[in-house]
Amino acid sequence: MNIPMVDLKGQYETLQTEIDNAVLQALGETRFILGPNVQAFDQEAADYLGTAHAISCANGTDALHLALLAAGVKPGDEVITSAFTFIATAEAIRYVGATPVFVDIQPHSFNIDPDRIRHAITENTRAILPVHLFGQPADMNQIQALADEFELLVIEDCAQSFGSRYGDKTTGTMGAAGAFSFFPSKNLGCYGDGGMVTTGDAETAARIRVLRNHGSSQQYHHDVIGFNSRLDELQAVILRIKLKHIDSYNRKRLEVARTYNQRFAGSRFQPPAIPDDRDHVFHQSTLLCDERDAAREAIIARGVSCAVYDPIPLHLQQAFSDTPQPELPVTEATARRCLSLPIFPEMTEQQIETVCEAVLSA
Repeated sequence: MNIPMVDLKGQYETLQTEIDNAVLQALGETRFILGPNVQAFDQEAADYLGTAHAISCANGTDALHLALLAAGVKPGDEVITSAFTFIATAEAIRYVGATPVFVDIQPHSFNIDPDRIRHAITENTRAILPVHLFGQPADMNQIQALADEFELLVIEDCAQSFGSRYGDKTTGTMGAAGAFSFFPSKNLGCYGDGGMVTTGDAETAARIRVLRNHGSSQQYHHDVIGFNSRLDELQAVILRIKLKHIDSYNRKRLEVARTYNQRFAGSRFQPPAIPDDRDHVFHQSTLLCDERDAAREAIIARGVSCAVYDPIPLHLQQAFSDTPQPELPVTEATARRCLSLPIFPEMTEQQIETVCEAVLSA
């Protein structure tokens, strides 16, 4: 049995009739740019997340870029973030001319360590950019308290955490803005690229709407130099359908993760923590193990996919060789030992058991 990291074909088959009919209807309406489905999805996502404004855009990287730009982050500013994340997090900081300042992560959550943030704040620090990695919210109370103390912005990277909650709030609604990705493999994913910025501030939302559409607030009137970063109408059709199922998808991912954790308890594989005070939506289920690469080869040999997210922390990437090189021992140890397993809502009991057997025999 070959088990993929995520079964997009299986998910499509469960929604095929609804998606096909909705796509054909949108094709017949021929309103392809910022059409009715984009407008409807923005409102439905805002309602679901509990935010005043949700502005879709072309992809998650653009969402981070637009959020930072609209918040006024500029050249000369520093933005504190995690080095254990996909490069888009820090790319967006560079896009606005600011400098990413990497700090270490917590060993139990893989998220940025608030205690390390305090030591990294300087007179040039403008913002903190926490990543809700693998679907688990970062410690937002502590992060926001630091931001308030030093008068800093908080921009949330929610690329992997759609639908997760911290207390009574969803990720993306606690900082000045949140940035989401709808890459196909995400918990809420489209069939191409897609992204979204959330904010509770009307002025910030207005700036993002202008920036995503060539700097235009009305047709042929361009207030600033903007970008072509609009969500495609057909992707909005698909996202509207999937949004109705997101709670079910996230619950099923959590069920798979709980099974993994029960099976791997006491083994040489350290399963991820499942916190009681926040919702982990398990975009990835990531174990830690010594001799990770050998284990990965053995698991793949049994027909089970597994992946390493991410093997080279950002502070060690050539692209950031011109930034200060901090000592991040937890980040580096985690990158050497992390291994992500298949996890998707449509997993059968047999598939889950096959994964467990492959891991435990590795």
